[in-house]
Amino acid sequence: MITLTFPDGATRQYPAGTSGLDVAKAISPSLAKRTVALARDGVVVDLSDPIDGDSAVEFLNRDDPRALTLIRHDAAHVLAEAVQELFPGTQVTIGPVIEDGFYYDFFRDTPFTPDDFAAIEKRMREIVARDRPFTKEVWSRDEAKAFFETRGEAFKVELVDAIPADQDLKMYRQGEWIDLCRGPHMTSTGKVGTAFKLMKVAGAYWRGDSNNPMLSRIYGTAFAKQDDLDAHLKRLEEAARRDHRRLGREMDLFHFQEEGPGTIFWHPKGWSLFQTLIGYMRRRQEQAGYIEVNTPMILDRSLWETSGHWQTYRDNMFVTTTEDERVFALKPMNCPGHVQIFKNGLKSYRDLPLKVAEFGTVHRYEPSGALHGVMRVRAFTQDDAHIFCTDEQIMAECIKVNDLILSIYADFGFDDVTIKLSTRPEKRVGSDEVWDKAEEALGRVIENVAARGIPTSVNPGEGAFYGPKLEYVLRDAIGRDWQCGTLQVDFNLPGRFGAFYIGPSSEKVTPVMLHRAMFGSLERFTGILIEHFAGHMPLWLSPVQVVVATITEEADDYALELIAEARRMGLRVEGDLRNEKINYKVREHSLAKIPVLLVAGRKEAAERTVSMRRLGSPNQTSGTAEAVLAALVEEAVAPDLRRPIKAAAVAEAAE
Repeated sequence: MITLTFPDGATRQYPAGTSGLDVAKAISPSLAKRTVALARDGVVVDLSDPIDGDSAVEFLNRDDPRALTLIRHDAAHVLAEAVQELFPGTQVTIGPVIEDGFYYDFFRDTPFTPDDFAAIEKRMREIVARDRPFTKEVWSRDEAKAFFETRGEAFKVELVDAIPADQDLKMYRQGEWIDLCRGPHMTSTGKVGTAFKLMKVAGAYWRGDSNNPMLSRIYGTAFAKQDDLDAHLKRLEEAARRDHRRLGREMDLFHFQEEGPGTIFWHPKGWSLFQTLIGYMRRRQEQAGYIEVNTPMILDRSLWETSGHWQTYRDNMFVTTTEDERVFALKPMNCPGHVQIFKNGLKSYRDLPLKVAEFGTVHRYEPSGALHGVMRVRAFTQDDAHIFCTDEQIMAECIKVNDLILSIYADFGFDDVTIKLSTRPEKRVGSDEVWDKAEEALGRVIENVAARGIPTSVNPGEGAFYGPKLEYVLRDAIGRDWQCGTLQVDFNLPGRFGAFYIGPSSEKVTPVMLHRAMFGSLERFTGILIEHFAGHMPLWLSPVQVVVATITEEADDYALELIAEARRMGLRVEGDLRNEKINYKVREHSLAKIPVLLVAGRKEAAERTVSMRRLGSPNQTSGTAEAVLAALVEEAVAPDLRRPIKAAAVAEAAE
């Protein structure tokens, strides 16, 4: 007999080998009918799987969040069956669940197009309506290979060969259709429901290798309820409206060219935004005690071998050999260069912590298919810093970095932040003892921030090759998550380079190195801001804060005076004195996301006033030029500069 423990703590005994479905039926026929899978000791399994030992069990219905993966997985199988029914001769390959949906890769002479979706979705609904049960069978390798060879499924034969010999080879049947799959699945195709949609089609090489055949990848999504699907589609529409690539063109911020894949051509307005971000970060870092440096863009292979990058990161590095046969690499990271700066000159424990910062441009190879606007590039600038400290200073310095990062995100309107601890990966440098020490340090930081009510989680195996890290994940205005800042504890790299400081007893001590980025990639953070604000930037960030537009040429001289005065007061301003109707100018500058439009005509010139239009508002206000400009100057102050002004005003009022 085995003992099963239920969510309410109750226990019951059943014969060994009893399935989850048997248990559900014994409790209640209605429970068995609505249950789609079983969670056994926290792991989701087929409801029909035999239970061979004592376990904690939970019955999952379609509305359980854990069932969403199953709905999407089953939908992928339904998609594959529909395709093979409609397009005989099509070979199936793999169909995994991904974030927000699923895909399935197919091989056929004629690639699929979105025009095929209506027929495929119709057939998928028919398959769901058949409500055929999912049944699992364990086959021998020879049996499975013979089956797929007979059907002309060459890719499935290759997958069978790739399954380790010590793993069962599972086949899932849904009616007459059968597929190789690890599982688990729900009880029947009917449980998929009808809240699904095919989204797009793309090309993908088999196993991601350009030497292999090109497959046709159909992406789809599925939800437990139609309302959830509708909300998801609405979010996608909103995301498309906020797409930084489209807004970047409309706002004249940047462009891309085939000659520079994964690199950005910054236009004057985009570069102004970029430099505003750097200026803000530079002020915050200086206030926090960082010193700014700059290290070489290209360095000899030997340095990267010492750091461990050559052994663990070589595939992502841009490498060149010079005429004298020296091998150099464009730096993918700034940390080795900062260790060299630390080593230059003798350091004492009294000099620590030493906080070294750099706005360093790094280059990392990304496959062309992974490139995405400014979000995923091959050349980018990091707000990188490294804190060299003693063991005793780790906790305090990590907390300072954490608080600084959260304060910076709040300045940009990001208050919903989750902090994730990523632990040691399989491919790493350093001993397990060193990793234990580093993970313990960041674990204490996680405990500290969790105690303050900040959401935290753990990502096993996702750390950097030289140390564990904290990842800071922002949630934007439409609910998307973006991983930006990082904090890493590194006991390895300084020692690999022989870095040391002189301790209290005149002994040589290897420093601890904290790797820290707050924006992360400035390019990516810029893209996130563009999409978060839908191009409607706060005044202090806007590349062009004000446009002075005239109604008539009789106001041109007055407009030029306004422009000169606004620039003298520190505003980023442009003029529009073209002989165009004012409504045309308003539409054009609204499309370019100019936050403030000051309109001047004959009346305004005579009275020394302006009419002000705000981006997104149909209303306009009027005031004297002096008062309007003064108010805009006050509004355009960056948050970090506004705080001391506000504090001084509060102190003055209290006196």
